[in-house]
Order: sequence, then structure tokens, then C-alpha cells
Amino acid sequence: MALVTIEEAKAYLRVDTGDEDSLIQSLLTASEKLAMDVARLPEEEVPEHAELMKTAVLFTLGYLYEHREEADHHELVMTLRNLLFSIREGRPVIT
Repeated sequence: MALVTIEEAKAYLRVDTGDEDSLIQSLLTASEKLAMDVARLPEEEVPEHAELMKTAVLFTLGYLYEHREEADHHELVMTLRNLLFSIREGRPVIT
């Protein structure tokens, strides 16, 4: 499903080297899975919510990368629930 490429992830994290590519890829995979789980979104419905899901994945990636030693997963999930509320509740996004 890859909403975010490793290049986009590294640019978002402001990482210029390849030293942490495996860590970033691992966190990216976990971020995508967590965002989909919180959104309660099956993979086939991701394209219609791609921009919001991408934002959620990048937020999660940044949080996990910056707080890898002391991440508060409850806080992260609560923030994602708020961010993905419109998808979770099946309501249209107001723009």
C-alpha cells in the first residue's frame, strides 16, 4: 500500500544520509499500519482518503522517529483518532 515513499519519509524527517534507512522503513511500515488501523480503513478504500492518510502516516512517522526511546503510544493513538475522525465516522471532510 505505500502511501509514503522512503524518499518522502526522509525528506519529512530531514534525514540526508542512508544510515537510518532500515529504521525509517520499519517505522514507515508501522506508521502506515497504525494509521489504517486507527482509521478502520480497509486497504482498498485508502485511495479515496489518500491525502489525509498520508498526513496521518507522516505525523506518526515523525512522532515515532523523534520519540523512539520514550513514545507515548496512547497519546499518539488519541491524536490519530482526532486526525482521522472523519474517516472513522464515515463523514465527509470539510475543506
